[in-house]
Amino acid sequence: MASFAKAMIIGNLGRDPEMRYTPNGRPVTEFSVAVSHRSRDPQTGEWADDQTDWYRVTVWGDRAERTAESLRKGNRVFVEGRFRTREYEARDGQKRISLEINADNVVSFERGGVDAGSFGPSAGPQGAPGASGGQGGDAPVRPTRPSAPPSDDLDDLPF
Repeated sequence: MASFAKAMIIGNLGRDPEMRYTPNGRPVTEFSVAVSHRSRDPQTGEWADDQTDWYRVTVWGDRAERTAESLRKGNRVFVEGRFRTREYEARDGQKRISLEINADNVVSFERGGVDAGSFGPSAGPQGAPGASGGQGGDAPVRPTRPSAPPSDDLDDLPF
């Protein structure tokens, strides 16, 4: 039986995407996404950021080129892909863990943003929804908001 791990995050780009090419010519784009966790202060009732987790995101192929062209630092994005951790040694000699996502899908929430690749493994650039790269044709695909679970605790959600 195969194992399965999937990650879905919504956050803001911490830096502009950096695109490069592998030695065999395949494009790859990397960027970081900040995901802030918020909670309500029990005394004041105000929302405050508790902590921010940073994720390294890697996008391959045609999607890498569209991502590098359409996203900028600060953009709010939805990223879906395979999650993995990588241990490394920092400059100060401490061992650290990097949280990484190999993206299958990146969608910008910016007005007029381009869907940088919401397609599955069997679809190519021509059959991809929103894969026109902003050159006319299909409109970008936006993720739909899931229906809320029946609960009385929804008043505490920050959205």
